Amino acid sequence: MKIIIAFPLIFSHLLFGQIKVSDDYKKIPDILDTVDYLYPFIVPDKGYAYWRVLSNDTDYEKSVIYESQAPDFMTINEPVPEKGFFQKCFGNNCFSYILACKNERSVYFSNEQQLRDFIGTVDNLPEAILIANTYGYTVDTTNKLSSSYKIEDKHISMYLSKVKGNPNTKESFVVKINRKTGKLESKSNGVYYKNESGL
Repeated sequence: MKIIIAFPLIFSHLLFGQIKVSDDYKKIPDILDTVDYLYPFIVPDKGYAYWRVLSNDTDYEKSVIYESQAPDFMTINEPVPEKGFFQKCFGNNCFSYILACKNERSVYFSNEQQLRDFIGTVDNLPEAILIANTYGYTVDTTNKLSSSYKIEDKHISMYLSKVKGNPNTKESFVVKINRKTGKLESKSNGVYYKNESGL
């Protein structure tokens, strides 16, 4: 019985060992595996006098994740929305949102689709990673099959990871993002990590 159970595991490792990242892909810099470090690279499609990324932390000083250069005379004091993007939990410091100022009026971006709309045209790799994050794909710097990229005129392609279930399983995907529309396509490469102990 042990031989029958072991065979599929050995076979899947052999099969997955044949998958290789193309030579024209580069490694994603390790720092880009943290969402909060991606926001400064956003180049919004529309003109905003000012914008900032916040968490729903009750302490204002801790809630500001990133803010663009604000004119001296401008102050935005708006209530925190009830939900945001990258929702981790319910309660304090559980999600993020964007508050922007356009034509002296404040505008919220508080879900994954609105974040994609705020980014608009995909100008760079951090923007592409952020868009992929809104679909549940992440950078896992422990493996090339989950942390490689290629930038072309019309698309940014990346090898990224999706974490599933318990025991902890990581699956590799090739994610392709249209730079003009932000549309995402993906294809699975299979599981590259499985924590059999569930720890």
